[in-house]
Amino acid sequence: QVQLVESGGGLVQPGGSLRLSCAASGSIFSINAMGWYRQAPGKQRELVANIPSRGNTDYVDSVKGRFTISRDNAKNTVYLQMNSLKPEDTAVYYCNVRAMPYSWSGIVQYWGQGTQVTVSS
Repeated sequence: QVQLVESGGGLVQPGGSLRLSCAASGSIFSINAMGWYRQAPGKQRELVANIPSRGNTDYVDSVKGRFTISRDNAKNTVYLQMNSLKPEDTAVYYCNVRAMPYSWSGIVQYWGQGTQVTVSS
């Protein structure tokens, strides 16, 4: 059984910062890519940032220069450092992990429960 637990969301003023964390646990053989998605009211879920096991990180244009994705492989954890937050960043943020479980020799996609980020005065 593989589980993702997110933390770090909350209310912040414009220009402020938050750091989201997502820890994967369970019967994981290896983790491939890790990423963050978000969904605002009335909008489709969008990819915010992605970090593969090898290669460069990717960001949606609207967060480039403000957000930084990173990972700690020893802890099976992915982070999203969010600086200079704007009201339009308000959304539910979801962690996404693509991993190989012990039970099957293929990639399985897992989702976190979501954490609310609200940017408002």
